[in-house]
Amino acid sequence: MQVLSPGLDLPDFLARIPIVKERVLMLDYDGTLAPFHVRPERAVPYPGMREALRELMDAGGTRVVIVSGRRAEEIVPLLALEKHPEIWGGHGWERLLPCGELSTQEPLPRERRMLDEALELAEDPVRNGARVERKPASIALHWRGLPALAIARIQARARASWSTLARGDGLDLLTFDGGVELRAKGCNKQHAVKAVLSETAPDSAIAYLGDDITDEDAFVAVKPRGVAVLVRPQLRETAADIWIRPPRELRAFVRHWRVKGSKS
Repeated sequence: MQVLSPGLDLPDFLARIPIVKERVLMLDYDGTLAPFHVRPERAVPYPGMREALRELMDAGGTRVVIVSGRRAEEIVPLLALEKHPEIWGGHGWERLLPCGELSTQEPLPRERRMLDEALELAEDPVRNGARVERKPASIALHWRGLPALAIARIQARARASWSTLARGDGLDLLTFDGGVELRAKGCNKQHAVKAVLSETAPDSAIAYLGDDITDEDAFVAVKPRGVAVLVRPQLRETAADIWIRPPRELRAFVRHWRVKGSKS
């Protein structure tokens, strides 16, 4: 575990976790809780992480929130927990509560039409091996596992065909680890983090864990009140306060949040 922000007193932060009244642990899924997989439906949590989350949630006292680019309902079977945590999906466009209540925001009709157009334009990259995914407010092209030459070709053609759609004020063209995504503006992971923070007491212990470029806006949002944690095997340029390597350091960090006797 490496501290990246000189002003952060990590031992002091960890010491506060058991004594504050409210704790919130927010985590990205792919690349953070689970290693990437060419087959997304097989991207299960790192060894020991399912058990660590189960113990944390059973102990009570910590609000566990998953913030993912995936559809919220995709996360539930991958976690395979008896009770699932709160899940924000589609980069903040969906919210699935532990009780099963799902709320979804929709982009404007103009943006939905542009995303339909982007889906049609994705036919050529798909013929070259890319996988296309339609989300509530975005279209993503995945090329993980493909040869480098195919990836370069797919990326060039996707950017050429989608860049025109992203020139206005309705859509953003964003890269992520293993693909590119055309997403409606209005919600992102920062939106999810701010919503959670608005429901959390000022003196709470709060952390957000993520790995990808798409987590950077969430890091920025959480830092005024908590710590931002980069989770990945190699360090990269980031706004995060701490860098931890999965899975061992990840398991250790999550277990700090299990406070004995919190249910009482």
